[in-house]
Amino acid sequence: MRACPGSLARSSAICPAAAAARAIPLSRTRLLTVAGTGLLSLALLIGQGRAPAHAQAAPPAAAVPANPVVATVDGHPIHLADVEQAAAALPPNLRGLPPKTLYPMLLERMVDARALVAQARREGMENTPAVQKEIAAATDQVLENAILTKEVKPQISDAALQAAYQKDIAGKPGPEEVHAEHILVPTKKEAEEIIAKLNKGADFATLAKQYSKDPGAKNGGDLGFFKKDEMVPAFADAAFALKPGTYTKTPVHSQFGWHVIKVLARRQAPAPTFAQAEDGLRQKILKAAVEKAVAKARAGVKIQLFDLDGTPATATAPAPATK
Repeated sequence: MRACPGSLARSSAICPAAAAARAIPLSRTRLLTVAGTGLLSLALLIGQGRAPAHAQAAPPAAAVPANPVVATVDGHPIHLADVEQAAAALPPNLRGLPPKTLYPMLLERMVDARALVAQARREGMENTPAVQKEIAAATDQVLENAILTKEVKPQISDAALQAAYQKDIAGKPGPEEVHAEHILVPTKKEAEEIIAKLNKGADFATLAKQYSKDPGAKNGGDLGFFKKDEMVPAFADAAFALKPGTYTKTPVHSQFGWHVIKVLARRQAPAPTFAQAEDGLRQKILKAAVEKAVAKARAGVKIQLFDLDGTPATATAPAPATK
């Protein structure tokens, strides 16, 4: 019983809608709110058929500056790198558009955005309390991400992951696995009746094919080898408590129904390779690094908590630093 929903078998800005006349109907909101790292190059744009109208007079690719200005709005420049950054954060299906199509559309959206920002500044909107509150919140979010990146990123380098693998996994025994069969039925009574038949010598695989509601019934309920964390807890606990050749003497209940489980064999799995363990190691180290960074930040400030009625709460001390 693997813990997989629906399976029993193992086995930001609001803008006027003006995109209707565009060649490809990309919404302004989707293209105004993108950010990321570089993707496009002006050389590619020039090289793929006819360049956009504003790029017709561009010099040959070799003479193009590293980061040219591609537009200005009230004198404020938009550089090619800005467009590249926006393009990189688009969904994959949009990033796949031909550069000669994507580039002018992104640039137009960025010009739209700068024009709207210019109008908002002319109207003094950045001085209104509501907008100032949102700007402060956005600044706080950027700073939070920046400090976490500074503290955490060095700890999840390739070298750090390799070191963790060598220390905790390489050369050590892998997790235990069991090879089991099971029969799944809707009620406890049915499971008890199957156990009674087994007690009288009935063949497990035959009963599985006859009674089990699991998709693997046609294979005699054979689940093959699995690790404990690959099954829902109740099923895993029961299976790993059995010796080879034995079956559960009482029905085992899970969210899927009632099980009768028979273990055929047990083995020690080999240690996973680095490629197999990398994602898990990364998540483990990342979680610990974030917790450590948060504890360090809390230790550097004075914290006072209040109850919902505004009175001081009793627990005011910062959390201890994670080792």
